Amino acid sequence: MNRRDYYIVLPAYNEEKRIRRVIRSLRESGYDQIIVIDDGSTDNTSTVAAEEQAITRAHLINMGPGAATQSGIDLAIDLGAKYVVTMDADGQHRAEDIDRMASRLEDENLDIVIGSRFIQTKNKIPYLRKQYNRVGNILTYLLSGLYVSDSQSGLKVMSRSFAKNLRLEHNGFEFCTEIIQKMKVHKARYAEVPISVRYSRDTLSKGQSFVNGLSMIYNLFQKRNM
Repeated sequence: MNRRDYYIVLPAYNEEKRIRRVIRSLRESGYDQIIVIDDGSTDNTSTVAAEEQAITRAHLINMGPGAATQSGIDLAIDLGAKYVVTMDADGQHRAEDIDRMASRLEDENLDIVIGSRFIQTKNKIPYLRKQYNRVGNILTYLLSGLYVSDSQSGLKVMSRSFAKNLRLEHNGFEFCTEIIQKMKVHKARYAEVPISVRYSRDTLSKGQSFVNGLSMIYNLFQKRNM
């Protein structure tokens, strides 16, 4: 695999304390094509990302992780990416996991590989995160007909063709479920690969919560019934 073919998309909201470490970790693993989408941050996320020479774009207002992910994918495609990786910007993912996911994608000619926190791993995942994911998995199955072990994973590797055809309509956290829906619609060839995660107090304060989980469910079913 040629790591220069892979563009890493980091949707980021108020990540100035963590984004530098994430970018450097990616570079140390050989990934130089790094896109940071600053989703209307009120801190210095864009400044830090630019200092680390990431390709940096900013939303004028906070639009949500789905919108930031779509902006990053669009930019990666425009820049000629052969493969697109989406990854959380808070440091919970490990850059070294991308290699195994990318190898699986290329070796089996897949459209998308999802990094799973819940298969063959010893991850210490907080109880509430496990429950949110279980609910997300069931909801995703009901909406898409596909069951995956980690429907809410932020770490994914996609082929150019799949990424180019992926048009996310949801701006919020429900975009993860929407990707699974699009996998079903496009009859995507996919796999899950075990990944490691590391949680901190900061990372646990971000991401899914009970309130935005309810909002996600409402938005997904509302869109389906329109």
